[in-house]
Amino acid sequence: MSEFRIHHDVNELLSLLHVRGGDGAEGYIDLLQKHRTPYVTTTVSAHSAKVKLAEFSKTPEDFLRKYEELKSKNVRNLDPLVYLLSKLCEDKETLQFLQQNAKERSESSANTTSTTTTSYSLPQTSTKMSMQELDELRKKLGNVTASSNAPLPAEVTRKMLRDKHNKKNPTQPNPVFPNWVYDRPALIGDFITSPTPQGEPAVPVGTLPLGTQEQALVEDLLFVLIGVDGRDITAQPVLGRQNRSFIVDPTLDMSVKELVNRILPVASYYSTITRFIEEKSSFEYGQVNHALTAAMRTLMKEYLILVTQLEHLQRQGLLSLQKLWFYIQPTMRTMEILSSIASSVDKGECMGGSTLSLLHDRTFNYTGDSQAQELCLYLTKAASVPYFEILEKWIYRGIIKDPYSEFMVEEHELQKEKIQEDYNDKYWDQRYTIVQHRIPSFLQKMADKILSTGKYLNVVRECGRDVTCPDAKEVLYTLKERAYVEQIEKAYNYASKVLLDFLMEEKELVSRLRSIKHYFLMDKGDFFVHFMDLTEEEMKKPVDDIVPPRLEALLELALRMSTANTDPFKDDLKIDLMPHDVITQLLRVLAIETKQEKAIINADPPDVALSGLEAFSFDYIVKWPLSLIINRKALTRYQMLFRHMFYCKHVERLLCNVWISNKDFRQYSLHSAKWFAAAFALRQRMLNFVQNIQYYMMFEVMEPTWHIMENNLKTASNIDDVLCHHTSFLDNCLKDCMLTNPELLRIFSKLMSVCVMFTNCMQRFTQSMRLERLSMEQGTMDEPSTQSEQADEPEKKRLTTKFLADHADSLQTDASFEATISKFDSNFSMLLLDLLDKLSIYSTNDCEHSMISIIYRLDFNGFYTERLERMAIERSQKAAA
Repeated sequence: MSEFRIHHDVNELLSLLHVRGGDGAEGYIDLLQKHRTPYVTTTVSAHSAKVKLAEFSKTPEDFLRKYEELKSKNVRNLDPLVYLLSKLCEDKETLQFLQQNAKERSESSANTTSTTTTSYSLPQTSTKMSMQELDELRKKLGNVTASSNAPLPAEVTRKMLRDKHNKKNPTQPNPVFPNWVYDRPALIGDFITSPTPQGEPAVPVGTLPLGTQEQALVEDLLFVLIGVDGRDITAQPVLGRQNRSFIVDPTLDMSVKELVNRILPVASYYSTITRFIEEKSSFEYGQVNHALTAAMRTLMKEYLILVTQLEHLQRQGLLSLQKLWFYIQPTMRTMEILSSIASSVDKGECMGGSTLSLLHDRTFNYTGDSQAQELCLYLTKAASVPYFEILEKWIYRGIIKDPYSEFMVEEHELQKEKIQEDYNDKYWDQRYTIVQHRIPSFLQKMADKILSTGKYLNVVRECGRDVTCPDAKEVLYTLKERAYVEQIEKAYNYASKVLLDFLMEEKELVSRLRSIKHYFLMDKGDFFVHFMDLTEEEMKKPVDDIVPPRLEALLELALRMSTANTDPFKDDLKIDLMPHDVITQLLRVLAIETKQEKAIINADPPDVALSGLEAFSFDYIVKWPLSLIINRKALTRYQMLFRHMFYCKHVERLLCNVWISNKDFRQYSLHSAKWFAAAFALRQRMLNFVQNIQYYMMFEVMEPTWHIMENNLKTASNIDDVLCHHTSFLDNCLKDCMLTNPELLRIFSKLMSVCVMFTNCMQRFTQSMRLERLSMEQGTMDEPSTQSEQADEPEKKRLTTKFLADHADSLQTDASFEATISKFDSNFSMLLLDLLDKLSIYSTNDCEHSMISIIYRLDFNGFYTERLERMAIERSQKAAA
């Protein structure tokens, strides 16, 4: 059982029991995973558990009746459930808690019902109900109950199955028997019960001599054994799935009557089997049931031959009642088993795999009875032939031909093109799925491999290549599972190798992944520098003003003028302008299935329009079948990683531009201002932070994780392993790059915002210093020395005055700059300390050891160590309090 399934079941159980507090679901899940042991339910253990529960139950008859009903329907996991319940009965403490819990729940539901529903009462009558009226009311209620529990008529069931099939396969309607097959009861071979009696016999059989009575009853029994009423033995009408019962002349001699009652069950079995064969032979019930009825019909021919031989003896006067009982006894066991199987299949409404499961279980249950086991084995082999034919086509060619929806694998109509468009498209998981109740119990362990085998071959077929397993052999049912398990294993190994070789060699999967790594994980440094230089002006515009074809042209130019030009798949790289910035996108993804999801989705869009840099991302064209691995979900993860790193690179460039512009003013007397050194020191701290974060993500997270994935892909044995390794690579990258933790993400986002605002402030300062320089030059300008300079002087003064007037609001005092830089410093330091503190918590508590590297890089000289230790002590004191 998967961890997700355990988590879901534990939460459901806690919800049903109204358990609150404690360690929650996680504590119970850890206990379950540590202490669970595999247990195989045997027939002996299931029987002892059933007996124990029956003894514990207040109404053992009802319990046993319900158990047998569920068993006849072949309910999965019934015996393990009974075993679990028997163990719960032994645990007095748990039992007491469950009883108390049930009592509290019933009281709370009763209170809820009394407050929310209107109570109804029977109207008061002045006269009492008579006994006759009471009997009539009881009959009416009994009829209503019987009609509600009675199975649907056969024609209604056939119509429902036919409509279900035609809805699923409108182009291939089911063949249908003509109506006269069902309208003529004489064709069925079962008893024809007429509503009017056939008339009383002239002389009651009980008045005749004993020998005459015996001869008359032998003749009647031979008729009854083939579904025809006799004179003194008549069949009762059957309602639903009841067994056939008979009325014997009450005047018969007791000795004769006792022997007749011993033989009559065979006639009842015959009636049950005949009705089953006639009903389940219809096309609507599927090929497996049809094959089962065909095998039963063969066995019934042998039975009818025996009855014919007995009739021949009777005509010769050589058959007495005792001889009839002697000759019929060997057949009685066979008829009983056939009738039992027919009733179980009918009650359980079994089709396809569920019918085979029932037959397989019966075969194993008759292990001590060789004759019964041989009979069930014959039926199971015959019924499994059409199922195994479907199985062979699936595991040897990747084709499903299942006209009656009997096979364990079900096909869904999904378009493989959507795998590149829809983030939530689950083509690989949902195109072909397993239907649990159609899995034969003897193939349960191999179900996943059977599903994967056909899926692998189907992918190759959809690429236009016809594949057939070279080791294809006929799969036959046998009690030794090893025979067909080996065949399935061989087919699985072949299908895995074919698809893996097809993707790795012909479709160059690894080369495609390397190409994606070049661009989405910023592997090609010269390409990105060149691209960001070319698109710098275009990226500053609002996203609505950007012309995508222009960006595409610049991308093409950058690709051709860098080392990326050697990539054979570079033409598949495209530009994508996203509707949200990367932080919003990540928070929306992380809020899925949380309490904050609705608030984030319904939040008003920000008033500030996105810039090209904030909306920019790459996209990649991937065609089938590579889109199974590099689907929209994987590409979205690559995009999130790329946008995160791309924005970090953008902030680094802004800080470097500040450093370049500030160098021009070092020649002036700026060093006399106190804030100048503080601003340069803060810029250096910010640059150190951004560069170290980028180094950590690229060289301590992505590169090692990529090499692990690359090595794993070399040893992968099937496409599911490839999918698993690729998904694991992306998940680890997102997690170690702090993109899956909303708390760390918000702090990091604020740090980036502070850096961007600081660079904008420093640009304004540079602008202000440039204006001051111009104003000083205007005031201290020397007299022009030449006649041409004198002529140009008025125009220069006019332009300088105009520039100063336009940018007068940019002039700021040293005091305001000093306060601004101090505020930036305190904000940055506070956020950085908060980030380091949170990283320290997650690296120790959640065992995210890779995040310790960020702490060592950012606090390489112990500058923040003392304050981090102080914060840790305060936190521990609060926790203790």
